[in-house]
Amino acid sequence: MQIGSRLRWVVAGGLGLVVELTSMAAQMAPNVVKYSASLKNVKYLYATAEPVAHLKPGDVLDTNTLDCFGDAIKKPGDTLSMAPGDNPLTGPFFIEGAEPGDTLVVKILDLQVNGDQGVGALAPGFGAINPTNYTPMVNTPLPEKIWFYPIDHASNTATFKALDSKFEVKIPLHPFLGCIGVAPAEGEARSSIVPAEFGGNMDAPEASVGNTVYFPVNVKGGLLYLGDGHAAMGDGEVAGAAIEVPLKARVQVDVIKHHKINWPRFENDDAIMTVGAYRPVDDALRIAFTELIGWIHQEYGLSELDAYELLGKVARIRLAEMVDPNYVVVASVEKKYLPKKAASH
Repeated sequence: MQIGSRLRWVVAGGLGLVVELTSMAAQMAPNVVKYSASLKNVKYLYATAEPVAHLKPGDVLDTNTLDCFGDAIKKPGDTLSMAPGDNPLTGPFFIEGAEPGDTLVVKILDLQVNGDQGVGALAPGFGAINPTNYTPMVNTPLPEKIWFYPIDHASNTATFKALDSKFEVKIPLHPFLGCIGVAPAEGEARSSIVPAEFGGNMDAPEASVGNTVYFPVNVKGGLLYLGDGHAAMGDGEVAGAAIEVPLKARVQVDVIKHHKINWPRFENDDAIMTVGAYRPVDDALRIAFTELIGWIHQEYGLSELDAYELLGKVARIRLAEMVDPNYVVVASVEKKYLPKKAASH
């Protein structure tokens, strides 16, 4: 009756339509929590720590992240040693009602490059084809090199400029959060360069606008961290860095009670995606596909063996990165290949 009376008032009132819709939109607008990150308050660990802000399910977080070098590298002649640490993290954010055994939901609403320049670099001992502590080689490590990428916001591109020639090429921007994760379980603290079951430094381009990320809740409040903004990145992040940038970030949080997952997941209107992070890379792939089969079985009703067979024909694989302490694989399947979700979901 109330809705009907509103509609009659709107139709009869003419100009009242704008007033009524504006009023209803205001009532439905989510609460926005704003937080500003700086070198003074960032973290370098995923851990149980004092939260910087509290959010309720449905709240929107409006914040920013520094680049992986702490915004320290600005001009030719600057060196990687100027970075105060690796992958400074914004957070943690406490989500009311989130408890171990729940799932934290993070919908990425908006990401904007917060500046006019990005940075790329080669670092000795880091990179997919460089000698490292885990894969030592007898040849001399590659030298440190830094590239600067002018950002053109109007054309939504960054420009690669070769150091050893005059070659230039524009690269489309695809901003995403290289680091997004929650506090690990059992009081563990993990470096901001590590990806694992809690998310972390996944370097997955799927952590971008239009996608929802799901995390297992390991501690009360979940404790969400964000960081390591990327303007664009090739699969594998093989040289060790993306186009590293600070970001303005806007995300919305929610909690699925009594719904336990083991690894991070992504979802959008078209696909579901699961994460595996480990070494060697084949184990990362096995984790990702085991999780994807489980998701299809539990929520779409296919048997595990039918899901396994189907994925063998239509699945997609992204090697997100092959440079961090764990390698990351994202396995995905388009929803058009799946049954409708089971009614209980």
